[in-house]
Formats: sequence, C-alpha cells, structure tokens
Amino acid sequence: MAETLSIIIPTLHEADRIDNLLGSLAPLRAQGHELIVVDGGSADGTAERARSGADRVCAASRGRALQMNAGAAIAGGSVLLFLHADTELPPTAAEAVLEGLRRSGRDWGRFDVDIAGRHPMLRVIAWCMNHRSRLSRIATGDQGMFVRRATFWAVGAFPEQPLMEDIELSKRLRRVSQPLCLRTRITTSGRRWEAHGVWRTIGLMWRLRWLYWRGVSPERLASLYQ
Repeated sequence: MAETLSIIIPTLHEADRIDNLLGSLAPLRAQGHELIVVDGGSADGTAERARSGADRVCAASRGRALQMNAGAAIAGGSVLLFLHADTELPPTAAEAVLEGLRRSGRDWGRFDVDIAGRHPMLRVIAWCMNHRSRLSRIATGDQGMFVRRATFWAVGAFPEQPLMEDIELSKRLRRVSQPLCLRTRITTSGRRWEAHGVWRTIGLMWRLRWLYWRGVSPERLASLYQ
C-alpha cells in the first residue's frame, strides 16, 4: 500500500489564518494525505472554521505537545508531519518526505525553513536555524518535523512539557536514526520576531536554550517565554 502523510496542526486562536492554511494544503488532501487540526481551546471559532478544510478536527488540552500527541493518536497515515499554523508547505512536500525517508532508510526529519517578513535579519535567522540543525541533529517545530508513526510511539511521543518538546523529541529520535534534513523549504511567519523585536527575540531564544541546557525546568522557561 502507498504510504501517506497525516499532517497534524495544533491551533490556538488562529481563525484569521486557518482558512488560507487549509486551502494551501487542499492539493495534498486531494492526493490522499490526511489533515488533522487539534485545537487547544480557541475562543475565536478556529475549530469551527477548520471543519470544512480538514479531515479531522478535535479538541485537546492547551499546549503544543498535548495537542500534537492527541492528533497523532487519531492519525491514519504511516508518517506524521507536525505543522505550525503559521507555516506553509510547498506543493512537493509529501513527495519529498516519503521518497526521502524511503531512499535514506531514516525514520524522521525536517525541512529547511524560510522566514517570511520584512526585516533583513529574518533571512539570516533562517540560515542559522537550518545550519545549526544539520550540525546538532536537532529539529525545531518551525521546521516541520516528520516521523514514521510507529517510531513516534516507540520513542514515547512528545514529552508533555510546555516548551522545548521538539528538542526532547529530537533527542529521543536521534537514538533511532539520523534525521533527514531536507533542502526542500517550508515558509514560516516572522510575526513573532517582528512583533517583539528581532534582536530581542533572538536574545530570548538563545537564553531559553542555554537555561534549558543548564537544567532549568520547561515550566519555568515557559513563563519566561510568555
């Protein structure tokens, strides 16, 4: 049987962009790939708006790890692809993932990323993210992580923590196989950097990573992030 993707999208107050996102994924859905939206309690009608463009819409406790695990629990595809609501996949995404995993013999991976926005530093940030990921073999949620469904559950899924769940999952998956770092690019929004200041956000993210490496709890880091 042909392999298929389950694209799992955690949402929270994304009514203004969910229609466009699901519309851009409609060609993948038409190819037989599954779209699952997992809402964390939006008060703006995100879940209701998503119903016409997704195969499954469900609710879960707020938190990306909890929401993504809930989506994975109902997924039917052989490969899970976790996509942030402000990130767009290229039309060739499914082919790149499935053929890449088949040829490489690897179990998981991520895309290279572009960051959309006006600030010139966003291109530099994206280059650094992609280069750092290749060196560290750690993927972040912005890079559209994908993993074989059986492998995802075998390593224990996302740890149920409020921040750095993508880093922890990467560490678990590295014990199974090297990541497939696709040159195919996805595009994520630069709204976080532009809203709070590019340099301030860079400093915050590096500080959070350093504190996490030092053993500060994800709960404490989440309060700093907020």
